[in-house]
Amino acid sequence: MSPRKNRRAVSGRPPTGGARVEETEEGPDGEWIVRPIAGANATKPYRCPGCDQEIPPGVGHVVAWRAGDRGDDRRHWHRPCWQARTRRSPRILRGRNAPRY
Repeated sequence: MSPRKNRRAVSGRPPTGGARVEETEEGPDGEWIVRPIAGANATKPYRCPGCDQEIPPGVGHVVAWRAGDRGDDRRHWHRPCWQARTRRSPRILRGRNAPRY
């Protein structure tokens, strides 16, 4: 019996194997290119700029950079932090006993 031939992609749908998915998002803070990262592909820890917490290896997240850039200034975000970035104020780091006013 001869080996089975590979199946071809159904017309209208792109092949799923190894293709990087990048989306362009428009928001009040400009135009961004966003790439989702699966947990299996997240091999290093990153610091999320939205919550200033670590994204450990193995946790799915998104990578975003400005549309005009080449991607040199990429940032790794938790998905909920990325979705809430326009509703969040800048984080102010205070000392333990610093007043809040």
